[in-house]
Amino acid sequence: MAKELKDLTKRSEDYSKWYNELVIKADLAEQSPVRGCMVIKPYGYAIWEKIQQTLDGMFKATGVQNAYFPLLIPKSYLCREAEHVEGFAKECAIVTHYRLKNAPDGSGVIVDPEAKLEEEYIIRPTSETIIWGTYKNWIHSYRDLPLLINQWANVMRWEMRTRMFLRTAEFLWQEGHCAHETAEESEARTVEMINVYADFAEKYMAMPVIKGVKSENERFAGAVNTYTIEAMMQDGKALQSGTSHNLGQNFAKAFDVTFINKENKPEYVWANSWGVSTRLMGALIMTHSDDNGLVLPPKLAPIQVVIVPIYKNDEQKEAISAKVKEIVENLKKRGISVKYDDDDKRRPGFKFAEYELKGVPVRLAIGARDLENGTVELMRRDTLEKETVNLEGIEERVEKELEDIQQALFDRALKLREANTFKVDSYDEFKEKIENGGFFLVHWDGTTETEEKIKEETKATIRCIPLDSKEEEGVCMVTGRPSKRRVIVARAY
Repeated sequence: MAKELKDLTKRSEDYSKWYNELVIKADLAEQSPVRGCMVIKPYGYAIWEKIQQTLDGMFKATGVQNAYFPLLIPKSYLCREAEHVEGFAKECAIVTHYRLKNAPDGSGVIVDPEAKLEEEYIIRPTSETIIWGTYKNWIHSYRDLPLLINQWANVMRWEMRTRMFLRTAEFLWQEGHCAHETAEESEARTVEMINVYADFAEKYMAMPVIKGVKSENERFAGAVNTYTIEAMMQDGKALQSGTSHNLGQNFAKAFDVTFINKENKPEYVWANSWGVSTRLMGALIMTHSDDNGLVLPPKLAPIQVVIVPIYKNDEQKEAISAKVKEIVENLKKRGISVKYDDDDKRRPGFKFAEYELKGVPVRLAIGARDLENGTVELMRRDTLEKETVNLEGIEERVEKELEDIQQALFDRALKLREANTFKVDSYDEFKEKIENGGFFLVHWDGTTETEEKIKEETKATIRCIPLDSKEEEGVCMVTGRPSKRRVIVARAY
């Protein structure tokens, strides 16, 4: 394990390589036999479960219920909303046959040409079409509204350039789909869910985010408006970490989803959708981790505290274990997840390196002399600082350290973002500075042509128009045309 750490590429040398190696070495995921897909390993999935469980509770607190819809979508469904199909057409995986058969030459199995489907199925890239086709049967009257549904699922988008967690052909996510009686209710729900995502990112992931509205060019295919949360990674690149879309009546009209309103007249429902994915795992890694491995915020760490005993014989081990058992029980009563690693097959130094690599927030090491002195060594993963503390009251101390680590990680990430956010008015200055990463607050004339020019010439995109941005008269840094507020431009994952 010490060699694993030694071999981890440093962030300053190659940030992308560091990330890819860390995913593997920290036992989060590995490449699969299917191109562009990954296997999420137990430790990685344990982190995803904590993300999932926390968000699920936050959704349900707003009145949302879970359901599940088919993986396969009839091709005709995807064609009903023109902008939507255009947005996803190049990413779709298509099922054309329903049967295999043995090859005549005995070489294996082949697709049975006689088993061609009358209508092809699309493996869902997202579920708006199949869900709105279903909602037509569920919604009849204003009494059926609002309909607040979420599903936890996998989706497939045929990505050509993939990176584990950040961009894979298949990924896990949740997608909420709501139907409302009025445009105002739908817009309120759209904003409410982006606020839920922002609260989760900041309070649980310890990741500061900027809430904003996407430009027309960047919004979700088929949406009237898209809200986003954007986070800055340690290399200065942006990561879109959650989106919420006001769909207006576009999908309701495409699938003829109407209701009888209070005036006894038919009306199309108003819709929104919202989602986050296993991309949050990538965000977690790139926001906090260091050259020694993962750094996990305590609220999402599968193991918040690990206790490693140091002993020379069975007698010492038994004495230490008796005391540790008491500590473990007291920590669990406080809702803290703790692991006591007394595995004889691995040396303490190996264990220290492993848990450091896996980002366990607090490590306690206790030996026979510690037991005699009533002390224990405590190490924080975020600072790698060690301290000898009293065994008495160790539970309260650990709880306080976990709270401090959670806040310290957020403060550190916020400080990095603030230090790498710049106001720029000159396009030449922007093109020079964007090479080093960062968020740039710039004036933009609001045109797609200018937006595409920036992307083509600098590989940067308009991440969002911040919700808290104030009106400020200025001129577009590219064209010199009038602009009323600044937008955030950055290179992104």
